[in-house]
Amino acid sequence: MGTLAPFTLHRAGTAAQAAALLASLPRARIIAGGTDLVPNLRRGIGAPPALVDVSGIAGLAAIARDAQGWRIGAGATLARLAADESIARELPALAQAAASVAGPGHRSVATLGGNLCLDTRCVYYYQSEWWRRSNHYCLKHGGETCHVAPQGKRCHAAFSGDVAPALLALDATAEVVGQTGLRSAPLADLYADDGAAHLRLLADELIVAVRIPPQPAGSRSGYRKARVRGAMDFPLAGVAMRADFDSGKLAGLRVALTGTNSRPLLLDGTEALYGAPVDEAMLTLLAKRIGKQVSPMRTTVAASNYRRQVAIVLAQGLLRDLAAAPAS
Repeated sequence: MGTLAPFTLHRAGTAAQAAALLASLPRARIIAGGTDLVPNLRRGIGAPPALVDVSGIAGLAAIARDAQGWRIGAGATLARLAADESIARELPALAQAAASVAGPGHRSVATLGGNLCLDTRCVYYYQSEWWRRSNHYCLKHGGETCHVAPQGKRCHAAFSGDVAPALLALDATAEVVGQTGLRSAPLADLYADDGAAHLRLLADELIVAVRIPPQPAGSRSGYRKARVRGAMDFPLAGVAMRADFDSGKLAGLRVALTGTNSRPLLLDGTEALYGAPVDEAMLTLLAKRIGKQVSPMRTTVAASNYRRQVAIVLAQGLLRDLAAAPAS
């Protein structure tokens, strides 16, 4: 890694001020914990002339619970989410996902908003400047070819954040502030299946919070991931799930995956599994749906089909365990 290119640091006192700064400073980037952004800048992946520090915005790290559910500020650290006993009890998938990110030092400063906006990853993109220059860069940054799929015209870098699939499984919405004010949107709407432009945020927008509704009675949730190293690594595949049960039968199922596509993927077609107990027949149907919808490409050191099979096995094991666990 090299040294950072020169930049100007601006400290925002409010979300509205941050939005105004982003609008007035071309190519500016937001920084809070910086655990992903700073290493990327040191690799020469981007050289924004300005960074907007949002870590001092009052209330951005607030966590609240009321009759409408949870509101978690984008500035809340992953360590805090992982350690919160109420979150672990009511939203296990979120606590488990937060606890799985990187190492303790990273989680102590890494934020919810930062993990939701994590850059997509690829072995051809996350290399040193001289390596990327020797290979004529890539479609995501500075080049004209995606080395994963050289004949195509889109970037296949994979989204590898852990928290987003957990929040998708828990049916979260995002609060976003821009120059036109505050808007809310289903979390899934903030992502596009394009590795080079996977965030559907305008240049002046930032995520300020997520809202999670009360979970259905009889629901259970969890998160599992597989990685090359047992700690401090991004997922080759990760699965978050909320399963709802009624009299021992599946009454609802939300499955979200990470590490396999250029966006966190909310699985379609789970309604076909409702009304039956979790058995091998159901797990086989779940495997078929995942196999058809996930589309890992050669973006990691592991083979694409291996990652697809890992996602299937993780999901099957998680659903089996949730069915055997007491309701939250």
